[in-house]
Amino acid sequence: MLVIGIAGGSGSGKTTVVKKIVEALPKDSVALITQDSYYYDNGDLPKEEKLKINFDHPNSIEWSLLTQHLLQLQHGKSVEMPIYSYVTCGRAKETQTVSPKKVIIVEGILIMTNPEVRKMLDIKLFVSTDSDERLMRIIRRDIQQRGRNYEDALTHYATFVKPMHQQFIEPTKLHADVIIPEGGNNQVAIDMVVSRIKLNLAQEVTVGYDI
Repeated sequence: MLVIGIAGGSGSGKTTVVKKIVEALPKDSVALITQDSYYYDNGDLPKEEKLKINFDHPNSIEWSLLTQHLLQLQHGKSVEMPIYSYVTCGRAKETQTVSPKKVIIVEGILIMTNPEVRKMLDIKLFVSTDSDERLMRIIRRDIQQRGRNYEDALTHYATFVKPMHQQFIEPTKLHADVIIPEGGNNQVAIDMVVSRIKLNLAQEVTVGYDI
């Protein structure tokens, strides 16, 4: 089993990179764990308090549950990943079953800020995209998917996203094995990563055969 971490700033294009990697690997060989699913459940907070939630701080994540689920997957056990809504700021009653696969991808802006998670990653990728481009994507996403208006989106970016990116996320580039500039638009870098993953998987098969 190969565990791959994909980090990067909000709006950097991580989701596109994940999608392209999954599409390039054998069908049904990848399980995806999304950091966003492990935000603490704040569904009971009043609307005013929900607007103050700092989704870009490491303390917003239930790391103990995330690491527990990764360990279970590594030991061949399925897990029930939470389903989180940015609109309600809470977890749904339902969960998503994630089964162990040859490749586990862990994706999220903060995953490389946590030492325990970092230790579990065989390959660490950081998606790096220009800050102006990320800002445009974030505003568009916040309005279309997260129920914010234009002013709320700008305020949220200035108050939380930008300072947290500089303090916590950007420094995790130092932990990355590969930095992918321009996210999903960098097909050359994605092809190189996919080739490396396939090589690792082939080596695992060869070792297993020799044993």
